Amino acid sequence: MSSSVMLTSKQGDGPASPAAISAVGLRKSYRDKVVLDGVDLRIPAGSVFALLGPNGAGKTTAVKILSTLVTADAGTVRVGGHDLATDPQAVRAAIGVTGQFSAVDGLITGEENMLLMADLHHLSKTEGRRVTAELLERFDLSDAAKKPAQSYSGGMKRRLDIAMTLVGDPRIIFLDEPTTGLDPRSRHTMWQIIRELVTGGVTVFLTTQYLEEADQLADRIAVLNNGTIAAEGTAEELKRLIPGGHVRLRFSDPDAYRSATLALHESTRDDDSLALQIPSDGSQRELRSLLDWLDATGIEADELTVHTPDLDDVFFALTAGADTPGRPSPSSRPDQSEENVR
Repeated sequence: MSSSVMLTSKQGDGPASPAAISAVGLRKSYRDKVVLDGVDLRIPAGSVFALLGPNGAGKTTAVKILSTLVTADAGTVRVGGHDLATDPQAVRAAIGVTGQFSAVDGLITGEENMLLMADLHHLSKTEGRRVTAELLERFDLSDAAKKPAQSYSGGMKRRLDIAMTLVGDPRIIFLDEPTTGLDPRSRHTMWQIIRELVTGGVTVFLTTQYLEEADQLADRIAVLNNGTIAAEGTAEELKRLIPGGHVRLRFSDPDAYRSATLALHESTRDDDSLALQIPSDGSQRELRSLLDWLDATGIEADELTVHTPDLDDVFFALTAGADTPGRPSPSSRPDQSEENVR
């Protein structure tokens, strides 16, 4: 797919929904290397937005621009209702950033890291200690609060990193590959933390190379490739972009199987299993049409299974030819989605 595909979500991000982050025509180059080439984004408040892309696609550059760390060459950006170009200080007051690499100082304790952040946010000593104690408790770090942060596990350091980000009570948080290098248990703990943040009204801008992570967390996903948004939508919408989806009908009655085979000309037969595979995008409209047809003809299928491409298929199709040396190992990939609906 050479052109950008924009898919409209059916809920939560309509015109009336306020945007926590919006960008129009975002551009950035480093000498002769174009990193972002006219990127448009609109991220509703209180949602998780995931930006996917191969190494070098520009994900981190986008985060740095939106969080005021790097200046864009062109484009209009509003974050938290503030214009990035004219009021960057107000943007900084509204956001928190957790980068790819931990900001934790390993030579001081977890509590001291938190108190340092409280000082940077100009909290009083009393308020700083209250916020520190609450966040350390919230992130299950109270028992390790007095220990040097360099003794923490990777998952503990990442939790401390996010706790430090929350000291200023930001309503928008940028998480740049927050679970890279974490074991599966720590990654799932981090997912739960992100879900709890969003439940509390926080907007999360997430970059990740773990496609299951985006599938699990994101309300909307954009795939960045060669400096542009190749496609954007919900996980299910993106999966329907990729060919290979189908509905599988399985029969126990050979006569019903033969009748369905004669009527459904585009289906692929599996005579040994008495099953038919019918090309489908898995949409509600197509499923309803098929079920209505089965009811109208009196043909009884014992099982109907929807098979859809997963986000790995979407990612590889949209970034074909891109260098993806950092993509997760096969063990971290979800299986192709299958859903029994009857």
